[in-house]
Amino acid sequence: MASVPYPFTAVVGMDDMRLSLLLNAVSPGIGGVLVRGEKGTAKSTLVRALSTLLPTMDVVAGCRFSCSPEAPDSECPDGPHEPAAGVSRPTRLVELPVGASEDRLVGALDIERALSEGVKAYEPGLLAQAHRGILYVDEVNLLHDHLVDLLLDAAAMGQSHVEREGVSVRHAARFLLVGTMNPEEGELRPQLLDRFGLTVEVAASRDPEQRVEVVRRRLAFEDDPAGFVGRWAGEEAALGERIVAARELLPRVVLGDAALLQIAATCAAFEVDGMRADIVMARTATALAAWAGRTEVTSEDVRQAALLALPHRRRRAPFDAPGLDEDKLDETLEQFKGDDEPDDEPEPDGPGDGGPGGGGGGGGGIPPQGDAPASEESPAPAPDSTPDGAPDGAPAPQNAGPGAGAGERAAVKAAEPFRTKMLSVPGLGEGAAGRRSRARTEHGRTTGATRPKGALTKLHLAATVQAAAPHQKARGRAGRGLVVRRDDLRQAVREGREGNLVLFVVDASGSMAARQRMGAVKGAVLSLLLDAYQRRDKVGLVTFRGKGAEVALPPTSSVDAAAARLELLPTGGRTPLSAGLLKAHDVLRVERLRDPSRRPLLVVVTDGRATGGGADPVALAARAARLHAADGTAAVVVDCESGPVRLGLAGNLARELGGTAVTLDELRADSIAGLVRSVQGNHSANRSDARRAA
Repeated sequence: MASVPYPFTAVVGMDDMRLSLLLNAVSPGIGGVLVRGEKGTAKSTLVRALSTLLPTMDVVAGCRFSCSPEAPDSECPDGPHEPAAGVSRPTRLVELPVGASEDRLVGALDIERALSEGVKAYEPGLLAQAHRGILYVDEVNLLHDHLVDLLLDAAAMGQSHVEREGVSVRHAARFLLVGTMNPEEGELRPQLLDRFGLTVEVAASRDPEQRVEVVRRRLAFEDDPAGFVGRWAGEEAALGERIVAARELLPRVVLGDAALLQIAATCAAFEVDGMRADIVMARTATALAAWAGRTEVTSEDVRQAALLALPHRRRRAPFDAPGLDEDKLDETLEQFKGDDEPDDEPEPDGPGDGGPGGGGGGGGGIPPQGDAPASEESPAPAPDSTPDGAPDGAPAPQNAGPGAGAGERAAVKAAEPFRTKMLSVPGLGEGAAGRRSRARTEHGRTTGATRPKGALTKLHLAATVQAAAPHQKARGRAGRGLVVRRDDLRQAVREGREGNLVLFVVDASGSMAARQRMGAVKGAVLSLLLDAYQRRDKVGLVTFRGKGAEVALPPTSSVDAAAARLELLPTGGRTPLSAGLLKAHDVLRVERLRDPSRRPLLVVVTDGRATGGGADPVALAARAARLHAADGTAAVVVDCESGPVRLGLAGNLARELGGTAVTLDELRADSIAGLVRSVQGNHSANRSDARRAA
């Protein structure tokens, strides 16, 4: 028996998310919505509940692409369709799993039949199934970039194009796109963020009464799903009727010149790149007017549209939090208000009263008790930047971490980040797609061919023809067509780039705080974090000072979290270099078990001194470094030593690691020290030194 969806109108709070979903249901041209928020905030519940509100749809009987009988797609692979009455079915909700392949998303061609018979034997993918429905992508930030590109291209163009070795299929793919993500698990690239029409931030309520209401309703639903849904049937039906009414009113809504000028001025004031934001704002403001039952767009519609469409488009750097200065927004709207616009506008019916359904409850008739609406002016919760074990909301203690005590200094601000040289792992990997080290990937330049181990995904045409050619006479070839068997098919081997696990081991001891070096050191690490963000790496952060080392941030895709932990890093105490290297070794050992295909890159940021951890700290550090070298871990030491007299300790550490040492100046991409520096592994640096000595 299919599970019963939780009612849309029974969800407590979440007004911005509900409004964004409903506006996209009224006007799919807005371009979908991206929901950013912590886990357990009913993101998936709301999306799945939306499909039950949408009206039923008529489709051509037997069409796998959900063509409308009134206007069938002329390029439909199942067409052409003869005029006929369609069949009615509910609006589909199609979910795209994180581990989906490209063929699962866009569909696949039967390559063997295409080569041997010349027919387009096409099996539709999830994009075809989602046509005229909802496509839901949970954890969209964890999808491979090329899948996100395909997904957003189809959403923008309204069609999907599948091509394999000259055989192509094109079909309509218009859907309401909804993506959800937890920013702690990594961000989307700004280019991909921009492709989502709207974005909203969600967080669990801190109001005890509202949290009680959430639990009460959820338990009631689990005890009697059918009875609970029945109690909300009236509100659900009313909200569904309102969606239909707003859709019918939408073509008659007028977007006047005054409102259009406000939209353009707002996008210019916030320095939004390109014109997509202007178009999305215009469509959103029009949908807001239709949702409120009006035929003219007002300044309040433009303001609400800006709050939903602009925050994610004005991120200037990967570590900047999305947001919008509402005072600046109000000043811009006031400055460009039309002469015919009244000074005191009445609150529109619906969105202006705190929710899409009026009555102060959001999704259409929710009782006001226990459903305090979330305000756009409420600050979003700050990233989790407190030390491990500290209570949420508590200020970061100055002496957090191992070895805290006398001589400790408060955290210093990082210097301005800069563009770094690319540090790569030697050899050829097979890890997750990224932009750092060479690897065998699904996308990239073709370097060879092999027999497919599973389903064929990338045909190597020349190798396939070469394999089939010697057998044509034995197979009785009579005509021009090539007789191809499955054993002849060859998979293309492609080389691209992979993302790595970049583990930072940062010296936060007192020696690093001398001569105000820590600001420059933090700036260098921040620069490397920015580089890791752009190259789609996982990152981790180990720090050492005082009496030991700690994992400040376990390996994660959230580079933002690493930057936040770095910013709060205090300094002081002795330099237990061996403890930092041993802690890093433990982290990498665990990560090799979790994700063996992702190769690590160890970045040690230190001046090379070792003054704690045992009777002979230098020997202990060298022994710990040799553990990494024995594992073949690619390593680079960022030498932070300064002053006219240099001891060269960081260089000695790099040799023990079997890696490379670079100074802070050499780390800069625009320095004159050389070109791209590839990190050496497995004692290659030592072997080079031995050859030069000989």
